[in-house]
Amino acid sequence: MATVLACGLLGAAQAQTSLKLPDYRLQPRPLAADTWVIEGAVEDFSRANGCNIINTAFIATPEGTWVINTGPSRLYGEQQRAAVARATPQPVKRVLSLNLHPDYFFGHQAWAGVPTAALAGSIAGMQAEGRAYADNLYRLCGDWMKGTESTPSTEPIDPARLPQTLRLGGHTLELHRLSGHTADDLVLIDTTTGVLYAGGLIFADRVPTTPHADFAAWQASLDVLERWHAQGKFRTVVPSHGPVHTGLAGLQQTRDWLRWMTALMRDSAERGVDLSELLRTPVPPRFAAWAAQPAELHRSLTQWYPRFEQQALQGR
Repeated sequence: MATVLACGLLGAAQAQTSLKLPDYRLQPRPLAADTWVIEGAVEDFSRANGCNIINTAFIATPEGTWVINTGPSRLYGEQQRAAVARATPQPVKRVLSLNLHPDYFFGHQAWAGVPTAALAGSIAGMQAEGRAYADNLYRLCGDWMKGTESTPSTEPIDPARLPQTLRLGGHTLELHRLSGHTADDLVLIDTTTGVLYAGGLIFADRVPTTPHADFAAWQASLDVLERWHAQGKFRTVVPSHGPVHTGLAGLQQTRDWLRWMTALMRDSAERGVDLSELLRTPVPPRFAAWAAQPAELHRSLTQWYPRFEQQALQGR
């Protein structure tokens, strides 16, 4: 009888354990005065990392707190909100999403009651593509996505009013609209701490994602960011994907990758290389150790190479 009871208790404990929600174990790291970053895995989306590959952040001041990006799921948003509350008693006044991609806004469900802001074009993209994003992340991430629904930002930022300078508890914050990674890339610079929140315009030690890319516009935006760095607007870079770093290392990596990949596609198209052959092209050694390799390269080549082939045919 005792054995049966023990087995029953063990089975109940195992069942209870299996019902526990996954835990992102979010650990805000102080980055500068009043500033914390929560760093995601430098990897590709997977069940192993809960699709948590994004860096989120918050600026907490006596006049309130701003949160930057809310992660890939409702669960992430809930755990992010709890982590912010542990770090600061200051109420969250605004949540910013830097572009339309799902890990920038899929945690919004947890931020009910707080204005969630993004560029108007990004909100339109969230509304148009949210269902497809959700289907894809549920497939990739499984239980981490339970209860997650696409919840686009509700407060549109009018690009006609940018650039804009705002004050928050002694911090001077600049909002800018750039483009290239997407059609509407919101960039935040805290000139008081010298921190740039670059969104998807800068990747570090990771292959850039390109589903909404405009490669020429992206390069032009990198030129703008480099100029701002020379002007002393920022020192520290928080990319959405990859390690937080000082200076231009991530910017230069991103520029180098975009130049190499677009040249590869242009030259291959002019020589009549087939896509199947192109997908077997090895990357240069300087890129070989980057995260999401070769999957992200293959996604980019599959999406964009037919356009380069068409351009090559039209030019003949």
